[in-house]
Amino acid sequence: MTLQQLKYVIEIVLCGSINEAARRLYMSQPSLSKALKELEKELGIDIFHRTSKGITLSSDGAEFLGYARQVVEQAELLERRYFNAAPSQQLFSVSTQHYAFAVNAFVEMIKKHGALEYQFTLRETRTYEIIDDVKNLRSEIGILYISSFNEKVMMQMMKEEGLEFHSLFEAKPHIFVSAQNPLASESSVTLQDLEDCPRLSFEQGEFNSFYYSEEIFSTIPHKKSIHVSDRATLFNLLIGLNGYTISTGILSADLNGSDIVSVPLDEDETISVGWIVHKKTRLSRMANIYLEELKQIIDYYAAP
Repeated sequence: MTLQQLKYVIEIVLCGSINEAARRLYMSQPSLSKALKELEKELGIDIFHRTSKGITLSSDGAEFLGYARQVVEQAELLERRYFNAAPSQQLFSVSTQHYAFAVNAFVEMIKKHGALEYQFTLRETRTYEIIDDVKNLRSEIGILYISSFNEKVMMQMMKEEGLEFHSLFEAKPHIFVSAQNPLASESSVTLQDLEDCPRLSFEQGEFNSFYYSEEIFSTIPHKKSIHVSDRATLFNLLIGLNGYTISTGILSADLNGSDIVSVPLDEDETISVGWIVHKKTRLSRMANIYLEELKQIIDYYAAP
């Protein structure tokens, strides 16, 4: 087993494809496949499952990747210390539901800890894809919420996929509305108060189960409903149509300005937002830094 083989595995996981990894490594696909097969034979495990649809990490592969990342990081520290080597490109990826605080933390991580070279990925995406990204380690961390409605299904699914959920904070539900909306000045609102307002939510594609919804109370019928795919569009519609969406109440003025406000929703429910990780891998240095920034951002915006 060589250090270069470990780097090959890391690159394949990042790309999700042997062909793409070979292209980025400036080598032929057969040569990369051969190196991978030799490593798997030496270790006595299958690092990847190979199907007609591509490759995915095996359970053994996820555990191996955690060790591989640590070894490569330590080797690079030695090279910089004793051979004056230039820092290598930093790598990190996170998949998240559409939370501004997740973006804030990503920005702070880069501002404070970004090196001369880095390759970071932030995916604001659908719930199913967050779980799939972390399962296959396309992302080290996923950020999503659970509630009393979806908890049993989501926790069982994550258990089956070898994932762990770690709570970041719990919040009572709030609505986000335009600052010009008549409801913006209310101390709290009820679902009945919202009956005539367009309800905005994030579409979940083919996995459009209520359990994957980013908004609680998604099972309650509503006569005006709009699904969108990105946060900027949702906020534009909040302003243009006097609509609302249900979220945690943590709103970043740095990213969203003062045009959107948060109003408590007077309903008996709790949202638990947390991060998920593959239980067989170890977090990289950048992943731990991101989590620290995330906790600081949440504490800052959640403070009364």
